[in-house]
Amino acid sequence: MGRARGCLLLAWVFATPLYAKEQAVAEPLPEPLTLEAALALADGDHPDMMRARGRLQAARAARAEVDAESGVYLGMELAARVIEPSDASAFQQHNDSFARLYVRKRLYDFGRTQWRREAGDAEIQARQWALIDARQQRRIEVMSRFFDVHLADLENARDTEAVAVAYVRLDKARARHRLKQLSDVALSKLEADYQTALRRQRVSEARQRTRRAQLAVALNRPDSLPAELEWPALPDVERVPEALDALVEAALAGNPRLKSLRAARDAEMRRVHAARADRYPVLRGELEAADYNRPSGGRAPLAASLALDVPFYDGGQAVAEVTRHQALVQQRRAELAAAELDLRQQVLELWSEINTLRARKTELEAVGEYRELVLDRSRALYEMEVTSDLGDAQVRISDQHLQRAENGFKLALDWARLDALAGRPITAAGRETGRGE
Repeated sequence: MGRARGCLLLAWVFATPLYAKEQAVAEPLPEPLTLEAALALADGDHPDMMRARGRLQAARAARAEVDAESGVYLGMELAARVIEPSDASAFQQHNDSFARLYVRKRLYDFGRTQWRREAGDAEIQARQWALIDARQQRRIEVMSRFFDVHLADLENARDTEAVAVAYVRLDKARARHRLKQLSDVALSKLEADYQTALRRQRVSEARQRTRRAQLAVALNRPDSLPAELEWPALPDVERVPEALDALVEAALAGNPRLKSLRAARDAEMRRVHAARADRYPVLRGELEAADYNRPSGGRAPLAASLALDVPFYDGGQAVAEVTRHQALVQQRRAELAAAELDLRQQVLELWSEINTLRARKTELEAVGEYRELVLDRSRALYEMEVTSDLGDAQVRISDQHLQRAENGFKLALDWARLDALAGRPITAAGRETGRGE
């Protein structure tokens, strides 16, 4: 099951083209921008993704270099030489030029190449999991910025209503003040309330642009601020969390960062074996065809040879290399242990916050029903000209919508983070089930 999930994630990563920058720049942001479209753009050439892809390409290049070292090497040597022959030589030509074509191949090195290949494969796997983790983090960032824009819009809507209510009250108070029905102190207080409401509205209006700029940067489109966003579906807010132990177990088994660290540790362990094998002999084969301008009895036009290189003493270089990789193994093990501890804490915190947000959701639903009833009552009394608190009730309803949206977005983000910790792909639709598995 774990291997199947890993294959699914790897397929998910490499389904997106590695180089989509030209398309991303050429195509404008869709209007309205949906969460699905925003998450798709998160997989593009953002610097974080480009960095992770570059490291993967470097690991693949290093692996190819190992294969090349043990492959067939074909070369040619051309030399233009002038010599002063010995008086005893039967060949007195001064031109000693020659051309030589040779083929070399390492035939056996007592496991050195195999260990390096396995280390390279493990390093590639580590970089693949790191790329998956980078993509997960990019999607969470985009989702968070997408939600921030909606919250900024709701906040501005609430503050705009508050300004309208404060202005109406101030306008009526000025009329009453002119008729000597309202004191200077009371009018001054309403003036201050209006200016406070206006300042808050201008701050929230500026925040709308700031949040859109942050979303544009997260999408790697800093010059394209999205004007209109579609309200996202949030199916995850109805999910019920599993038991904490089950969530921790799933995260420890599926977390892409842990898998990357484990693969990096395995790569270093294999490099230790490869470094030890550097002290072993190397058997090579060579074929040669040559043409010499100056003939000699010791020169053959064709030759084949087997050569065994046996190292005896290297000044301690091999021992130092083994020690270095052993230290790196210990470092990778420490990083892995620290990451596992951090992961456990993250799961605990998310699990606790999700349960708190679920309770908050129930509370907000009850408060919302109450405020809707208050609004209906205020509307009815306003029509009978009994009271004038209809504006306050409408502002409270707008604030209630903001709080419920904020709670829902936090729930969706926490579930996305929890899914990312367990190595599950993050999508706009969330999980298909509303229950914890």
